[in-house]
Order: sequence, then structure tokens, then C-alpha cells
Amino acid sequence: MKARLAFDAGALSLYYAGDKRVKAYFDSVSSKTKLGFVSEVNLAEFYYKAAERFGLETAEIRYMMTRKSQIIVAPDEMITRDAARLKLKYGHKLSLADCFAISTAINNQCTLITTDARIKQAKDVTTVYLSV
Repeated sequence: MKARLAFDAGALSLYYAGDKRVKAYFDSVSSKTKLGFVSEVNLAEFYYKAAERFGLETAEIRYMMTRKSQIIVAPDEMITRDAARLKLKYGHKLSLADCFAISTAINNQCTLITTDARIKQAKDVTTVYLSV
């Protein structure tokens, strides 16, 4: 089975900012040596944060580039249910978007690439933490 990666909104942001630490992960998905996943919720988070910082046009371009890439956008009933259960477990310690990132990684047997130290501390999934 191919190695699998899941990305949170922060990892997407780093990629589009040209951060070399995250580029190799995205390149491995683009070259199809690894499978890549992102949840709809994390993609929405990325979109609105990009729009706040760079404007709607840039956010739309990056959003569509992600959708048309090799990254699988993972809507799934089980992911949604498990994200809700994680939110119950962690309460205010993790955002709902964080819980979707973790759930996407768990349900797709991925390593989660994240910029959120709280996710790293959750210990529910293997993570690669990239400080911002």
C-alpha cells in the first residue's frame, strides 16, 4: 500500500507560500508516490484564511489548484462522525477543523502534516509538525 498523507489548512498555506519544508510532501503526492488527502472543512478553512490575507481571487485560484491536484478531498460520513466524537473528547482544546483533519488522517490511514501544535499533542494520529 502507498504511504498516505493528510494535510491541514496550515500545511496548504505553507505550500502555497513556497515553504521548502512542506514541498517534498506535496511533490510526493503530485508524483503519485504517496496518496494525499484533505477534508472539505480544512479546505474551507484554507480558502477563507487565504481570502482574508490575499483576497478572493488568490484564494479561489489556490482553492481550485488544490481541487484539481492529486490531493483527494475527503468528504465521508465516517470522517464527519469521528470528527464530532473527537470534538467531544477534546472540547475547547481542539477546533472542529482540527478534529476533521485528525479524523481524515485516521480514516484514511495517513500521517497528518500540520502546523498546529495542539494536533501534535493530541496523540490520536501520527503527525509531522511544521512550526510557523
